[in-house]
Amino acid sequence: MSELKNLIFDVGMHKGEDTDFYLKKGFKVVSFEADPDLATLCRERFQEEVKTDQLTIVEGAIIDIKNHKGSSDKIKFFKNKKTSVWGTVVEDWADRNTKLGSDSEVIEVSIIDFSESLKQFGIPYYLKIDIEGMDVICLNALLDYVKRPDYISIESEKVSFDNLLEEFRIFKELGYGSFQMINQSKISSFKEPRAKTEGKFLNYKFQHGSTGLFGTDLKNNRWQSSEKSIKQYKKIFKGYKYFGDDSRLNKYIHGRILGKLLNKLFGLLGWYDTHAKHSSVKT
Repeated sequence: MSELKNLIFDVGMHKGEDTDFYLKKGFKVVSFEADPDLATLCRERFQEEVKTDQLTIVEGAIIDIKNHKGSSDKIKFFKNKKTSVWGTVVEDWADRNTKLGSDSEVIEVSIIDFSESLKQFGIPYYLKIDIEGMDVICLNALLDYVKRPDYISIESEKVSFDNLLEEFRIFKELGYGSFQMINQSKISSFKEPRAKTEGKFLNYKFQHGSTGLFGTDLKNNRWQSSEKSIKQYKKIFKGYKYFGDDSRLNKYIHGRILGKLLNKLFGLLGWYDTHAKHSSVKT
């Protein structure tokens, strides 16, 4: 279904944790990063890949262009002072981060029209999205195109169950029919399969905070319908209610300890990525 089988979009590059994996796998990568300091760090880290055009770094914040009311080509970005991965253009998200003890400083960054980026670089084989509060904007941009990525992953909603249902509604409209939920807090324990691996086999050691495996490297027997996935997320949201970021127990040290223990035993907490496989993919 995708146009370019060797192309990956890394939307939310951060420090290059995922970009490094995709490059070493042998893929060509287009990476997006709003935080100018992180973009500079990655240009230095991957300077050889940038020189050879294996990597293109797009600096700026992806926003909802169709509903953007400003006349400027810049937008406020809440650069998190403590947890760099929490940078966001969504003020409500920044306020939530402040309540969790992680303040932001406000800077201005360039605006990125994701639909135009798809037109410029082409439809990737795999689209990884992890941009705080803007993941759905990237999904909606795909509605403008007939071709779609074979695989997509997004950081799933963990506050509003209605918003989670909206994610699955858009996936369905885009033609995605199979899903996996990956607990990202356990990502360092994941291993690449040696057979039928995506690109080169690396025996890669995933860092905490990275997205990890994708596409055919995910266990084939774990793909399931949206109905089963939503049912599974209902259980996960019960864990969020009592032990998540916004729960009462999370305000107290004993509650946080209990939450971590439950996640270790049952894998209900942490944070999840939803991986989607397009219905046209036969593997």
